[in-house]
Amino acid sequence: MLKLENVHAFYGKSHVLQGVSLQVWPGEIVALLGRNGSGRSTTAKAIMGLVEASGFISWKGNSLIGKQAWQIARLGLGYVPESRDIFPTLTVQQNLLLGQKGRGRSQGARWSFDDMYALFPALRARQHVPAGVLSGGEQQMLTLCRALMGEPELIVIDEPTEGLAPQLVALVGQFLQALKASGVSVLLIEQKLTIALAISDRALVMGHGRIVFDGTPAALRLDAGVRSEWLEV
Repeated sequence: MLKLENVHAFYGKSHVLQGVSLQVWPGEIVALLGRNGSGRSTTAKAIMGLVEASGFISWKGNSLIGKQAWQIARLGLGYVPESRDIFPTLTVQQNLLLGQKGRGRSQGARWSFDDMYALFPALRARQHVPAGVLSGGEQQMLTLCRALMGEPELIVIDEPTEGLAPQLVALVGQFLQALKASGVSVLLIEQKLTIALAISDRALVMGHGRIVFDGTPAALRLDAGVRSEWLEV
């Protein structure tokens, strides 16, 4: 579905992505791991057209290089940024409505408001409350659901468990597994190894703007050298 080959990106004179290559296949949860500053979030932004990148980025064989974020989203990619980026003065329901693709409800849409509230019942009770008064965990739930309302075939999710209590981390894990079961692929950027390795099909590790490991979660668990050099503090 998604393929990156030799992707480079800069912030000013800083060479952040230095030849990133990766793939995400249909029905996969792929964990993209690494320390802060390794280039994980920049990879997500390059995929979504939020930073200028060179090299090859394709979605179902079609190049994404040069496309704007809204064009990429309409092709079937969803994005959940680390900053969450909710609309604080709008209600929960209005935030979800903004996630819908195009005008109104598209024919054959798989996800409805009721589906979102079934996944995260806490949102149903607060559907008419301004999103800005939600807790951090509730805002993260809302951002995940808003992305899903756009009917993506793949979602790029940046640090969804950051700052969340353990019970909410588990809830996010269940949400991602539910996405996979429904046919949505996931590129998960995460620092919590326990949750990432428990739910992913493959694990990628980034270091200094490159992919330094690509294998199964089981292989990463056994590779003490990769973990100590690129993951563990």
